[in-house]
Amino acid sequence: MTAVTTERREHILLITINRPEARNAVNGAVAAGMEEAIDELETEQSIWCAILSGAGPAFCAGADLKEIASGNGASLSTPRGGFAGIVWRERAKPLIAAVDGPALAGGTEIVLSCDLIVASRAASFGLPEVKRSLVAAAGGAFRLPRILPRAIAMEALLTGEPISAETAYQHGMINHLVEPGQATVGAMELAETICKNAPLAVSETYKIARQSFFGSVPESDLFRASRDAMNRLAETNDYKEGPLAFIEKRQPRWSGS
Repeated sequence: MTAVTTERREHILLITINRPEARNAVNGAVAAGMEEAIDELETEQSIWCAILSGAGPAFCAGADLKEIASGNGASLSTPRGGFAGIVWRERAKPLIAAVDGPALAGGTEIVLSCDLIVASRAASFGLPEVKRSLVAAAGGAFRLPRILPRAIAMEALLTGEPISAETAYQHGMINHLVEPGQATVGAMELAETICKNAPLAVSETYKIARQSFFGSVPESDLFRASRDAMNRLAETNDYKEGPLAFIEKRQPRWSGS
């Protein structure tokens, strides 16, 4: 069984962690497969957006403790992506997490490494590391407080108790809350909306927005990045296609070039 599968749907890449028998826990095969999937997303010009989901009733239970106990813990990370081949991987295209079931420990950290989240009411998010004298070292300890109010994030981190999908949605962690079994469907609808836009413009906007998440980047640098992005877009075919389609009162035909 392939630990991570990919499927193309027009301009969207559907990535699935495929270890339902292990609640999609991350082992070496998952980390390597995830890195390959992100490579596919980033290198294929015809792919503009991706969705990450988990097979079966859980999104991801975190690290595979059997792998760690057997001395293979290092295989759960890759040099470019860190844990699960994704948590510190730099990207130029948006990735949507489709969560339909529990995302625990490293599973929540995988979700937090994505850009948008669509979750069903069956989803939950937890960082229980403190219960085992561990730290959520794959991004959870600092990414959760960036997207949740301080009190909510601190309670989740310090108690190790999970957050329900409803609570996460109420406080802005989740973009869309859907019924059980509909997370991937909802994520696909969101991805299709993104893909109606010019892909190079989405990518340039995405990269600027990600820089803005870090308070250490001065606004002068962000203005410069924005101007540079506009200059790059001005050299593309899609830059001409957007206004032309508007004038001709038709849908634009984006080429990604």
